[in-house]
Amino acid sequence: MRLGDGSRTKLAALALTLSLAMPAQAQIGPIKTFRDWVAGCDNTKSCTALSLPAETDDEIAFLRLDRPAGPDGVPTLALKLRAQKLKKNFTIALALDGQPFPNAGQPLQASSVDGEVAEIAIPAATAEALIAAARKATTLTASIESSTFKVSLAGSVAAMLWIDERQGRLNTPSALIRKGTNGTAPTAPPVPMIASRPAAGKPLSKAEAAALIKAMRTETNRREPDSCEDTPDGLSDADGAWALDGTLRLVAIACSRGAYNVSSQFWLVTGRDVAKAKPAPFEGDTSKTASELVNADFDPKTGQITFYAKARGLGDCGSSGSYGWNGQRFAVLQWSEMSECRLIPGDDWITLFRSQERAAN
Repeated sequence: MRLGDGSRTKLAALALTLSLAMPAQAQIGPIKTFRDWVAGCDNTKSCTALSLPAETDDEIAFLRLDRPAGPDGVPTLALKLRAQKLKKNFTIALALDGQPFPNAGQPLQASSVDGEVAEIAIPAATAEALIAAARKATTLTASIESSTFKVSLAGSVAAMLWIDERQGRLNTPSALIRKGTNGTAPTAPPVPMIASRPAAGKPLSKAEAAALIKAMRTETNRREPDSCEDTPDGLSDADGAWALDGTLRLVAIACSRGAYNVSSQFWLVTGRDVAKAKPAPFEGDTSKTASELVNADFDPKTGQITFYAKARGLGDCGSSGSYGWNGQRFAVLQWSEMSECRLIPGDDWITLFRSQERAAN
């Protein structure tokens, strides 16, 4: 399943049209599809490229290329497997377009995590040879005893060239594809330091929280009739109300449910005055759509909201991330995305925004 050009707008529409507004100030990096590869970079210009398994594959192998930005950013390449009944330790033989690779045909040593997942780090010299060979080769084959996995290289060169361009490496010695003899890549942007404030007010009693949630749901539908359903059956726990400080409350109300996604609205209420409630400002955007998150959960101990929006029930594509309350708005802390539905697990989704946490004042 392919989500068009991988844009976040189309991704949100596919996820049951649940709104996942992009934070205006976060500078979430781009993600782009190149035939059978997808690539993305985060706010520090650290980039990742992944090969895409065939849509019909039940057991998959894919290549993951990671490269930090900056003059000293060293690329790493790994082959990842998701299959049943993998041995704890095994060897894997590689071939390019049917010819043993590297030339000596030396197999790589591998081990599985739990009998179903394996990650094989490709040695630097082999990775460099594979990147060079990708200009002409079309398929990397990985063989384990009687099992064979195919990895398409179509689009890999374009993806790596795009990464070189994003990182300012074109025509420099450190470029992956279009190498030159002069110049260096620019310094990587710093990782932002972001503080999250835990909820500091006196915890609301169950009765207080229930009354506030009910009033907020009524107020929401007064402002825009039928904009929020009654609490979906079995999802009363998805609603919540927390005291962010002595007077300000965060209220979450579950408004719609699909087969695998629950959309919730988040509101800021001063005391119990829901008539003056404002949409929770995620990264400075106070529009209604920006206050809606999918499969979201607030932790009052950290002041952070996590979300996980599935683009389909298998949960192998979509977006996930977290926000932190900074006393005025919810700042994005982390954002990962996979725009193509190809059984790639969430741990390998491409990071498009990262930050470091610092203590709140």
